[in-house]
Amino acid sequence: MDYTPNLKRKYKDEIMPNLMREFGYKSVMQIPNLEKIVINQGVGEAVTDKKLLDIAIQEITEIAGQKAVATLSKKDISNFKLRKKMPIGVKVTLRRERMYEFLERLIAVSIPRVRDFNGISYKFDGKGNYTLGIQEQIIFPEIIIDKVNKILGMNITFVTSAKTDEEGYALLKEFGLPFKNINKN
Repeated sequence: MDYTPNLKRKYKDEIMPNLMREFGYKSVMQIPNLEKIVINQGVGEAVTDKKLLDIAIQEITEIAGQKAVATLSKKDISNFKLRKKMPIGVKVTLRRERMYEFLERLIAVSIPRVRDFNGISYKFDGKGNYTLGIQEQIIFPEIIIDKVNKILGMNITFVTSAKTDEEGYALLKEFGLPFKNINKN
């Protein structure tokens, strides 16, 4: 018995035919797909307090369901007491089943928990990829609020195979990301 995440099934059964119709693709290989989701969190205070980095790695690992790794600084910046190759952030890259499961939890559970939420803004990178900024890690049910000692934000980047922002927007909208209902400019 093979397990297939709900959103992966939805992509094959509903989203692919909808995008094929909307953009008039001649082949199913032209239809954009979600390649990976990268969760990234900067922990600048880790320069002075190493425990913060360990806590951030543990939290992102719990959120993603996959081991997070520390990101290292690329150069020396004396004003910030920063040396080259010091750990200053955390990231994890999700692909395949874990990616679809995380996206489903994000859309169904986490985003509705954002305070005063009125949709996510339309800010694509010009190549069909989208980065969502989240202010607090406590919107994720995996995080136990009593154990949180510092509120940290994070960026969640959706990397698609779309050639244009319109295709990427249509793909992520079909998946159920709650974009604001405004024009795309």
